[in-house]
Amino acid sequence: MSDLRALFGSNDRDMSADEAFVNRAGQWQAVVTAVTAHLQHVAGPHFDVEDLEAPRGNVLVFHGIGGIGKTTLSRKLEHALADHSHRPADWGAPTWSGAQVVPIRIDLSRSAGVDFERLVLTLRLALTQFGRPLPAFDLALRRYWEHQHPGESLEEYLRRGGLARFGQALPQQISSALADVAQALALPGTVGGVIGQVTSSLVSALRERRQAVRALAGCRRLADLLEAETDVDALSYYPHLLAWELAQLPAGKRVLPVVLLDTFEDVGDRTHRDLERLIQRVVWLMPNALFVVTGRSRLQWGDAALHGQLDWTGPAAWPGLAAHSLPHLPGRSEGRPYGRQVLIGDFSPEDCQDYLARRLVRDGHPLIPDQIRGQITDRSHGLPLYLDLSVMRFLDLRRSGRTPQPDDFRADFPALIARTVSDLTPQERTVLRSVSLLDAFDLQLATQAAGLTHQAAALRLSERPFVREDPAGLWPFHLHALVRSTIRTADDHTDDRWSAEDWKRAAPRAHAALGAAWHAAAGPGRRMLVDCLRQGLALARDHALELDWLTDAAWAYVSDSVWEPLAPPAPGSGHARLETAADALVELLSALARRQHEHRERTATRLTTVVETGLLPTGLAEMAVYYLAKAQRDLGHSDASQHGMRRVADGGGRLAPAARRGLAHLARLAGDFPTAQEAARRLGWAGRGHRVQGDVLWPQGDIDGAAVAYQAARTQAEEHGIAGERATSQAHRAFALAFADPHLADDEIDLAEQLLAGLDLRHTRLIVRIAALARDAGTPGNQVTDRAQVLRTETQIAGLTAAETLLELTLAFHQAIRNDHPQLTDTIARLQALADGGDGAYYAEIASFMTGRTPAQTTGAQWLEGAETVRSRWHALVQDRRLAV
Repeated sequence: MSDLRALFGSNDRDMSADEAFVNRAGQWQAVVTAVTAHLQHVAGPHFDVEDLEAPRGNVLVFHGIGGIGKTTLSRKLEHALADHSHRPADWGAPTWSGAQVVPIRIDLSRSAGVDFERLVLTLRLALTQFGRPLPAFDLALRRYWEHQHPGESLEEYLRRGGLARFGQALPQQISSALADVAQALALPGTVGGVIGQVTSSLVSALRERRQAVRALAGCRRLADLLEAETDVDALSYYPHLLAWELAQLPAGKRVLPVVLLDTFEDVGDRTHRDLERLIQRVVWLMPNALFVVTGRSRLQWGDAALHGQLDWTGPAAWPGLAAHSLPHLPGRSEGRPYGRQVLIGDFSPEDCQDYLARRLVRDGHPLIPDQIRGQITDRSHGLPLYLDLSVMRFLDLRRSGRTPQPDDFRADFPALIARTVSDLTPQERTVLRSVSLLDAFDLQLATQAAGLTHQAAALRLSERPFVREDPAGLWPFHLHALVRSTIRTADDHTDDRWSAEDWKRAAPRAHAALGAAWHAAAGPGRRMLVDCLRQGLALARDHALELDWLTDAAWAYVSDSVWEPLAPPAPGSGHARLETAADALVELLSALARRQHEHRERTATRLTTVVETGLLPTGLAEMAVYYLAKAQRDLGHSDASQHGMRRVADGGGRLAPAARRGLAHLARLAGDFPTAQEAARRLGWAGRGHRVQGDVLWPQGDIDGAAVAYQAARTQAEEHGIAGERATSQAHRAFALAFADPHLADDEIDLAEQLLAGLDLRHTRLIVRIAALARDAGTPGNQVTDRAQVLRTETQIAGLTAAETLLELTLAFHQAIRNDHPQLTDTIARLQALADGGDGAYYAEIASFMTGRTPAQTTGAQWLEGAETVRSRWHALVQDRRLAV
């Protein structure tokens, strides 16, 4: 349909404009039209259900962005088709006749758990209501079932799958079909119950064209399907038998299945089309059924570029699904809709582009240039109204004599606000503007942010179409992204528009409401903490607010060492100045979270910037200093790390025990094991004393003692509910045990991987992978050297010198077991280079101990029980592994 507003907005007579929007009543009418036309088509003299080459027009598609009501539409269509009394009042009465319409709705969403097998079963189950077997299909299904589900009855499967109402009918109809065929073939009763013998005899009869099976002989491909391998691929062809059976029904008992395939986007993406291929095959092989598809994007089956990805593609196969649908095909009624795709609600990005390309056309080419279409698409967030306004802006610019440029479409449309709030009450408008400061909200948060005492306005607002709902979210509501950004940035001209002072008062209200939500949460709720921090940090940064509750929340965030992403870096990604405490806190927490994905040098640089600003209060400033010292230790900058750790330890703040642990680690790295051990005994839980004890013991070759210490550390972490420390202690236990007992290490590594699930701890994950190398050391066929090379690259990219050192030591263990002295010599050289005469120099000495020899030049490490004892232990570990492999 032409867009009259666009056509009358320009003097360009060569320009054409197409309208793309439909309403729900229009969508129902599209279904009515499609059903009526399809019934006429299948009743026509040229229709042949076994014609596998004719173009298909049995698909109607409704597509649009999530939350626009596609699933609701699908359900309403199901009810309206099943019982006209359920039809909405504004939907007109259907006019079709000649067959009974049977709606079959199938939810393809991942949460529904519908696989292809269940989809095919659902199609057949819906037809049990007519009380008659469909022998061609039922025999094939019975044969498939016995091969794919041996020992499991179909009745039991249906009961467990929530389809108990069909639990008797379908198995009975299948049994009846089997018995009828066995009787027609004059098979003994005992044989008649064996599907293999029945199908074998039936295939022979079909091939020989026996009169006894003339009822099934008309299905030309039945014998081939009964002989085919019984797998899912063969199952996808069985709907052809179902379509053939439906075509055999007497004229007075004809049935038209209308299959409603909802949430089609969950079938797969536009790269992985395995399930889509099977479903498309069903649609193609059932030309006498109508399929109504609802999903986020249009079906691409009509695009010739998909040839090879699906079985049937291009406009010749699916004329109604092509980008430019053919109005009619030869041999069919003139002008009859032959399948089409209808946009509803918001658009996906590709559909935005397509819409803009089609909306204004001159000489068959898009009038709006590609760059401008891309700019509009990016800013629209799929909102149809924004696209509409952008088209009008394009025409206005052309009318003024200017050539539109992409930058002309960077601005928001104040009209969006006016049209959004036009029917809202004053209180609803207050809530709307208040929640535009938030990424997500619930009724209580929205009410508090608006400064109201009752939730009524928030409740009414939550029912508006521009408020999206995610029931699984902690805060289930969020504004449409474009509506939100426009309300916050556009200079609207509504009567009750907010001044700068209004926004300045609203931001602290929203910030305080987030803090109240966190404090009111029951228990330590990690999810609530992170969601409050994400929104609170952004508010505090963008509106220069006091830190308030963010200080305690920041401490709670770092306490568990989970490191979920919190917020983007400060504006400018580090190039802009940090001017407020909120700026500095955002940068601090962002650096801590991102250090799991950035080189430690980058982390150290960012934290140095935060420390040097002096913007943070004392406690948070010590947090920055402590983690800076940790990054410096990872980089091998021991003097700088020791200075920072000493500063935090002497300050006596929350991180003082952790800093004392850091000093113990530095003593250990320097080879002063007695000092490190003595410090570990004084650290207690707060300083993670047991883990430090394990770190001191395993280099001595005391694997059992280290394993016991790490287990005690893990137990303490479990008692205190600290998931990150629990995973870290277990990872180190697995690493230590991997040198002594590969079989026990297997279980320990598995446990470590389980404990790491959901945690963002890159260093700890590397330790677990290095432990797996130690477990496999000396064994052929495990590609230890190749895996070590991959890990070496990862540790170097991360800037984790300590992890790289452990990796090289593990590789030395492997080479010592295999008596690979040239490679071992090279590894010892790398260990010496990593230490460079400083921290961790004793690792090269341990590598030499593995050969049973004392190195010519010792490092001066102060071993707890003397160098000879340590040498004997490491050499014994190597000898034991040699015997084991």
